[in-house]
Amino acid sequence: MAKIEKVSAREILDSRANPTVEVTVSLSDGTTATSSVPSGASRGTYEAHELRDNDPSRYGGNGVLKAVESVNSVLGPGINGMESTHQQDVDKKMIEMDGTQNKSSLGGNAILAISQAVAKASAKSSLLPLSIYLRQFLSQHTEGHRIPTPLFNIMEGGKHADSGADFQEFLLIPASSFDYSASLQIGVDIYKSLKNYLKDSNLPTTVADEGGFAPDFSTNLEALKIIRAAIETTSHSFSKDIFLGLDVAASGLVSNRKYSIKDRSGQIDPSDLQAFYKTIISDYSIIYLEDPFAEDDWESWKDLYAEVGGNTLVVGDDLVSTNPYRLQTALNNNTINAIIVKPNQIGTITEALVVAEMARFKNLKVIVSHRSGETADDFIADFAVAVGADYVKFGAPSHERIIKYNRLLEIEQELLKLNSL
Repeated sequence: MAKIEKVSAREILDSRANPTVEVTVSLSDGTTATSSVPSGASRGTYEAHELRDNDPSRYGGNGVLKAVESVNSVLGPGINGMESTHQQDVDKKMIEMDGTQNKSSLGGNAILAISQAVAKASAKSSLLPLSIYLRQFLSQHTEGHRIPTPLFNIMEGGKHADSGADFQEFLLIPASSFDYSASLQIGVDIYKSLKNYLKDSNLPTTVADEGGFAPDFSTNLEALKIIRAAIETTSHSFSKDIFLGLDVAASGLVSNRKYSIKDRSGQIDPSDLQAFYKTIISDYSIIYLEDPFAEDDWESWKDLYAEVGGNTLVVGDDLVSTNPYRLQTALNNNTINAIIVKPNQIGTITEALVVAEMARFKNLKVIVSHRSGETADDFIADFAVAVGADYVKFGAPSHERIIKYNRLLEIEQELLKLNSL
């Protein structure tokens, strides 16, 4: 087994031109691997802390030289000499060195970059595909290998866009009966059809953080109508081949437990917002509803789940923040039947694997997600396959987001070869 010999970090830029951390790990057998971490625009209160410099003279205070220093001066030296394949021990050591509940001392961004790079280097040293290597850290391996169904973010609003709808993501969902390659083709077909439809309607085709279009709609309903109309210009059957989903990111729409959306005048009660959801679920084949209420509005989550949870995925993202304690609270309150898993919300690969496995044990659907500020690292694609995720969210099938989609195509081919042996 190879030992960790050197860990080094540097500051790079993500897809929003904000700094982030990149780490290179070198092993005693000569293997090296590099990994970088993303950053979200819409971040939950309970996420691991991103360590930033807060120096207004550099990148508007968003520099990560402090996190880089954490890696080079504290975390790296602290794990040197450890067995690289002992991922749990490496991650535990870094958590202990940080010593805080949310990794605010040394930075969740610094810790996760190392955690990912160690896993990549160990998989490479072991001559295993990363998706297969990561599976060994699950106490109960998922049966077989499958590529998750992609959820394409084809239209954006909220904190992802300068204009447009209130809701953060309008998601295109191919039927799960399609294999991954077919699902990807469907997503690309409709993404391009939507672009043409917007052009023909004299609407701008400006894209937001994740590659989805962001016209300045007067209501969220208007966005849904246009997406459905664009789908109906293709050969794909709406509500049979293709369904819709929403990431509302409602924590950004609430004030004093009342919500504001463009579809209603003034602030509305949670019960009114729930009634709106029930209407659009029926009218627009919405099978997926993420963060429909604020992250601490437990009663509203519970009421909505009781009403629509039988036929709709009620998905916790900010509500849970890839945190096992938040997940258990959500389960105790009967609020969700699906969960977003984002490794950078919790800060190590080991902890993210635990949450994904816990969700699986509780029969929740698992959606592994990127962030709006992404890098060229495709680690998350392998992670999604490793945990047997039902779905992935990688943004629109365009721009830098295509790196993750292409990696899933590669994994699909790797698995086909393994299955033929």
